[in-house]
Amino acid sequence: MNRELLQHLIQSSGRMALFIGVAVAILVGVRQWVEPKIEAAQQAELLSNLTELLPPDSYDNDLLHDTTTITAPDLLGTDKPVTLYRARRQGKPVAVLFETIAPDGYSGPIRLLIGIRADGHLLGVRVLEHRETPGLGDKIERSKSDWVDSFTGRHLTAANESQWAVKKDGGIFDQFTGATITPRAVVKAVKKALVFFNRNRDRLWN
Repeated sequence: MNRELLQHLIQSSGRMALFIGVAVAILVGVRQWVEPKIEAAQQAELLSNLTELLPPDSYDNDLLHDTTTITAPDLLGTDKPVTLYRARRQGKPVAVLFETIAPDGYSGPIRLLIGIRADGHLLGVRVLEHRETPGLGDKIERSKSDWVDSFTGRHLTAANESQWAVKKDGGIFDQFTGATITPRAVVKAVKKALVFFNRNRDRLWN
């Protein structure tokens, strides 16, 4: 290899290294600038979802930081750790809010947000994500119908356990015409979330 070719290769390698270094620096800078904004947006969306079920004036602690992590695959529909948000007022338990998954939706898993008062009654349920059929299964969305409001104020006991099903299965919850699978999956998931709460309510506040 002659000297001129070697010098050319060295210069080209140097320019390439400089280009890569500048590109990496730009990417790192963009990431450091964007990540806090993404995190802030996610926190705002989370707080908005929580506030739908639990008005801010009903608790006085920092809801986003008074949390604990729970794992209950059989009852919460996921083997991943789930963050449970604890609302208190003057140090006393008010409610807990957490996500659960209905794994057996018609078109796939359905992500739910569950709010449960300290006495075991439901604050309410909200659907966070789903892929159910538009015009049929999507009636689980509060923006499409008031069906999901039928959970508000209910609780689970040994005496009423059989009622926690859609009417087609002998329960008290309406099903949708042509789409029984979707509401059945949601009712089942909410019931399991209440089972989890009832079994663990004392330790959730520690």
